[in-house]
Amino acid sequence: MKYQDIPSEQLLKIHTLGELKASGYQARSIKQELRDNLIHRLRKKEKVFEGIWGYEESVIPDMERAILSMHNIILLGLRGQAKTKIARMMIELLDEYMPVIKGAELNDDPLLPLSHFGKSAVEEHGDHTPVAWVHRSERYAEKLATPDVSVADLIGDTDPIKAASLKLPYSDERVIHYGLIPRSHRSIFVINELPDLQARIQVALFNILQEGDIQIRGFKVRLALDIQFVFTANPEDYTNRGSIVTPLKDRIDSQIMTHYPRTLEISKKITAQEAKIKEPQKAKIKLTGLAHDLIEQVAFEARESEYVDEKSGVSARLTISAYENLMSAAERRTLLNDEEETFIRVSDFIGVIPSITGKVELVYEGEQEGPGIVAHNLVGKAIRTQFLKYFPNPDDKRKQKEKNPYKKIVEWFGEGKEVDILNDLSNKEYKKRLKSVPGLEELVKNHHAKTDENTRLFLMEFALHGLAEYSQLSKKQLTAGTQFKDLLSSMFSMPDYGDGNDFDE
Repeated sequence: MKYQDIPSEQLLKIHTLGELKASGYQARSIKQELRDNLIHRLRKKEKVFEGIWGYEESVIPDMERAILSMHNIILLGLRGQAKTKIARMMIELLDEYMPVIKGAELNDDPLLPLSHFGKSAVEEHGDHTPVAWVHRSERYAEKLATPDVSVADLIGDTDPIKAASLKLPYSDERVIHYGLIPRSHRSIFVINELPDLQARIQVALFNILQEGDIQIRGFKVRLALDIQFVFTANPEDYTNRGSIVTPLKDRIDSQIMTHYPRTLEISKKITAQEAKIKEPQKAKIKLTGLAHDLIEQVAFEARESEYVDEKSGVSARLTISAYENLMSAAERRTLLNDEEETFIRVSDFIGVIPSITGKVELVYEGEQEGPGIVAHNLVGKAIRTQFLKYFPNPDDKRKQKEKNPYKKIVEWFGEGKEVDILNDLSNKEYKKRLKSVPGLEELVKNHHAKTDENTRLFLMEFALHGLAEYSQLSKKQLTAGTQFKDLLSSMFSMPDYGDGNDFDE
């Protein structure tokens, strides 16, 4: 039986170097370990990066090829593209437990000791050298690159306190305090946002990547480090905050480009997986598939918006936060109205505005408009895009007076009528106001006859918003909700500058 095939409970019973040798253990590099375990998983047709959606034919095959090639890797992409998550999932390709010399600070392999402590222990105790076991979850280290990171942080420095307490001269190797990289020996080490690392610090990584050795304060120490490096970077950082120095980039073997979800369905899977919806919310709040689609559509619209900086990107965290806030908006409404259950409404999307404003970088025109107005604009565009999947195009039906399904609705508003859909209406009042609009329920029944009442009410409100987006009605954002009325009359009415909280879209 190979060492790798021994059950974990038996491995943990091995306590000495002699017992480890008898088990068939052979030293191998972490890159070889990752490669061997990936081959095993691929042959068994097992997923390697579980829960990473949309990368099945792009990023994941690139990652697998890089691991098979035993490469150091850089994941290059805009924010919110699961770069760090992919790096963290690589630990699943490590052996469950790894043997180390007990008490060594550098994860010394019992057969290939690295540190002064490890070499001395094997020399002194031989096959009786104590062995400890490290779980794969402890073989991952991560550092966010910031301008204040120093060589001492990453590689190490002399420690005067250690020299004094051990009564050692500074020429002795034992006075070195090792940094994060040496302590990640036989582990995965990730540096996030690599361009933020100062150039002189990046230079310090050259030898580690190429030769696997380090130098500390002029010590003649060669530590043959065994590390799987993974770096992440945002292309925008190359110009905004820094760059990856060319010799370092040349030493990173595989550069893998990430991307945003390419379809609404993939985006919905990611949001549903990552959003933290509370159990009470799941129990009392129901929502239609259209509400899910609208949330994702907002992100797609933002990535195409002239107001949003496309180089900065629109993180998947936008839709995750928006989904959580949408559910909380509905929950708050049930609490205010003392209701046991409810259904998501379009008016609840007021709750997603804070999730948008904090997660998009605006270009100059957007800054003039203001983040709040841009966020409302993005929600409106999402409604406009999704509207055509549920109802006929109002622009096409405008000239068909007899067959225009929107005629009765538009004419009612044309008589000077208006309806206010406030954010915190009770279920009963919400239903009453929507049903007060002639032709609205008929429109939904004609195009979606098999829907239940809650979905029908959502589509009725959705139809009002859609007609406003297609300039059939006027939609005014109130402090506490939305007002719909005739488009023509609103154009001739004097603007209300009142308290400055209202605006027309």
